[in-house]
Amino acid sequence: MTTTEFYVPDLCRVRAVFLLLVTSELAVLVLAIVQATQGWIDWNYFGLLSLFVQWTTLTSVALICLLRARLARMSVSGATAIIVAIVLLDVLAFSLFADSVLHPQAGVAAWQGVAKKMLLALLIVLMVLRYFYLQHQWQQQREAEMQAHLASLQARIQPHFLFNSMNTIASLIAINPDKAEEAVLDLSELFRASLRTGDQLIPLARELELCQRYLAIEALRLGDRLKLEWHIETGLEHQAIPPLTVQPLVENAIYHGIQPRPEGGTVRIEAEAKGNFVYLLVQNPKPDQNSHQHDGNRMALANIKSRLQALFGEPAVLKHSHQNNVYTVTLRLPRQKASEQKAHHQRTTNQENRDRP
Repeated sequence: MTTTEFYVPDLCRVRAVFLLLVTSELAVLVLAIVQATQGWIDWNYFGLLSLFVQWTTLTSVALICLLRARLARMSVSGATAIIVAIVLLDVLAFSLFADSVLHPQAGVAAWQGVAKKMLLALLIVLMVLRYFYLQHQWQQQREAEMQAHLASLQARIQPHFLFNSMNTIASLIAINPDKAEEAVLDLSELFRASLRTGDQLIPLARELELCQRYLAIEALRLGDRLKLEWHIETGLEHQAIPPLTVQPLVENAIYHGIQPRPEGGTVRIEAEAKGNFVYLLVQNPKPDQNSHQHDGNRMALANIKSRLQALFGEPAVLKHSHQNNVYTVTLRLPRQKASEQKAHHQRTTNQENRDRP
């Protein structure tokens, strides 16, 4: 088991520590309200217990963070036992220190108080670890389902595109066999990409090359009705992107924005970097509002959005808008190279949910 497969979230991250502190403080507030004999809350008890719990939480988190790599190599039961032991020893040390400073007393009564604190800490840490484990199991199941969904999406070739392409190729065989051969090669590359489900992220250059092959086939069918504008910023060739992300957007742009219009229209494809993100835009004439083709468009957008969320998390965004009779789909991706993703992919897909205590 690697650190990315470890069921306990990365407690070295500020967000995870902050959420744990907030959760523990809420538990202290509940105990202070229950403990109060007059009024709503015993503020003295709340202050002392908060100090004790926060110090215990911070030191336990720091130790677990330092030992995370070793814990990840252990079995689930072994790692759980070590974490429980760390927390209990931490609670024991702080309990003895607090009792010696605040109200020193000897005998059975002192140890009974320490035992109560340790028992309460044991119950809390077991509940928290159980929650982490269930979250981890749920996330693994969700990722498995997403991988199956990704494979099915990549294997999808629109029947109407296939039939149109075959008819175009058949018509070209007699009059222009060279173009027909090129179209066959482009179509075979599209099929090869749709069947290549092992690649989770590919360079942007490869995805744009696939778009060019697709557009070359459609240009044979649509002729002058299809106009293209490319604005690709240099230096983004190795940007990581899920396969078959831009190509379905271009396909939708032609199917919904160009094909229904007798005069055709322009498909504009842009890619530019801004700060730590890369923005991709696909624009086409606004589709007919009375058309029944929007369901397929929304389904394609939902599928692509789900894939982006599964692979990148919150930093990835997909939006679509209408303005001045132009329909625009915008993708925002974290700026990173595809080669970096083989080791980084699993961590980015699970990090957000694992950070929730």
